[in-house]
Amino acid sequence: MTTIFLTLQFVLTVILVIAVLLQKSSSIGLGAYSGSNESLFGAKGASGFLAKFTAVIGIVFILNTLALGYSYQKSSSKSVLDSVDTKNIEIPASNIPSIPSVPNTK
Repeated sequence: MTTIFLTLQFVLTVILVIAVLLQKSSSIGLGAYSGSNESLFGAKGASGFLAKFTAVIGIVFILNTLALGYSYQKSSSKSVLDSVDTKNIEIPASNIPSIPSVPNTK
């Protein structure tokens, strides 16, 4: 199941990056594709469609990320620290010097 979520995560990442790059910005970016009233999405261009599409893909991306994290958490039942043998660990005696006391001047 995690393989499906992970593959979907990569696909959603590529789609999300392309959707963001296609939108018009102040520096035009890759959004120079529209310019006529005869475009596929109407006279306004694709700005409304791409904004909604990006929002939907972003929500699906977040939901997939949560599902991926949940599936990874379910699949790992042991922690890395569970494999550490703590029975044979010896704690060395500390050689911390004592703090000198301040003389009382009163």
